[in-house]
Amino acid sequence: MAPEFGNPIHHLPLIPAHVLKKHRVHEAFDTRFRAAARLLQALWREDRDLPIGSHVGEDGKRRKLGSRITEAAGRAGCNYLTPEIARIAWRQVAYREIGAMIDEERLATNLLSSMPLTFNLFSPWVNAIERASGGLHELLPVFTGTALHVLFEHSPGRGNPRFTGDHTAFDALIRYSDRRGRTGFVAFEMKYSESMREPVSRLRPRYDELTEASGLYVDPGSAALRTNPLQQFWREHLLAQSMIDNGLYHEGYLVTIAPALNYHVQDATEVYRAHLHEPVEGKVRFVNLTLEHVIETIRLSDRAHADCTAATATSGSSTARWS
Repeated sequence: MAPEFGNPIHHLPLIPAHVLKKHRVHEAFDTRFRAAARLLQALWREDRDLPIGSHVGEDGKRRKLGSRITEAAGRAGCNYLTPEIARIAWRQVAYREIGAMIDEERLATNLLSSMPLTFNLFSPWVNAIERASGGLHELLPVFTGTALHVLFEHSPGRGNPRFTGDHTAFDALIRYSDRRGRTGFVAFEMKYSESMREPVSRLRPRYDELTEASGLYVDPGSAALRTNPLQQFWREHLLAQSMIDNGLYHEGYLVTIAPALNYHVQDATEVYRAHLHEPVEGKVRFVNLTLEHVIETIRLSDRAHADCTAATATSGSSTARWS
């Protein structure tokens, strides 16, 4: 719905059930944000005449779902914004790191997944790395580096006890060097419609060791870090810090990106930040960015890419979808 009297939208509307059913996106357990985002994706699919896909529910029955496209449409690259992004994504998936967990069906057919959003957002920087440098300078005020490489679903070593000893990985990572020749990274965790109530990973003794040694936390023993909604940020921050502590890099950032109106993620990042010491040299900085801000930054160098991404991935006042 449009904001009244010119006031900005601070939260999304409750979508009536009959509207959701009309577009085949009525899911009983969706959060308020997820329901709105699912409808947005269904409308995007319908606007482009893409065939509706299906989903197998917990009851084992397959049914049509408006936020999915068919496997044939997925193979044709229809879950990507451009054919070039599709080609980059296909290559990255084919040459994925050993042990990388990529659900190819979800990537190809699920319009609501943050995985294709990651490729849609960052793939244009793969072959235009200078844009990555410019974008990072805009997004991270203290960033002084030059981007070198863009990686997807990256980990320095899955299962390696030097790091977290598990399969934790970053959705994307940009390697860079600074003017002094020091190496660094910007690791990204992409969230779209997630509620931050995903399954909790098995706690490992290595996590406690790293938490105590990292120097990142006000209270390393805090139980809140080890459960939802903070546990994924905690594991990824430990992985990022271990990359510096093992000498792979001199500095780094862990950056979360999520829609401004996904209050589950936005609230979680604020709570997580309260557990952290102020950043100092040698410690990975935690930064939270809204998806809308990232898209507007991309717009500075690539308006067409920003417009395409905003049309499919944002649901706030920056788009006319809810007018």
